[in-house]
Amino acid sequence: MACEHLSVQLACRVLHVAESGYSAWRDRPPSNRLVKHAWLTETIVGMHTASRGTYGSRRVHAELGLGLSIHVSHGTVELLLMHRPACRPARQPADPHQAPDALGRRPGGAGLQPSGPGPVMGH
Repeated sequence: MACEHLSVQLACRVLHVAESGYSAWRDRPPSNRLVKHAWLTETIVGMHTASRGTYGSRRVHAELGLGLSIHVSHGTVELLLMHRPACRPARQPADPHQAPDALGRRPGGAGLQPSGPGPVMGH
């Protein structure tokens, strides 16, 4: 907070937190989970990079368990992969101005676009 030029006293008062609690939290060493996640993230990113970005969380999870004997939950692997911008799947936003394809569909799942009068209702 101090590096963002916010008053610690004011922020603690607004958040109903004691300044001593904030100081204790700030000076506390990293938790075991944080250290393990940092190490595991580097291992996961290395595997993802070595696969040229083709390994997803399921394959990385299998490689960790079977190849390296590192046993960790699938959810943890997925969480750590998704928090790394370089490892997220690339998603291209649909261009709303792009012309429909031969079937009248627009990118982004807009479905079929009517090209003429709709069905005749009532026989």
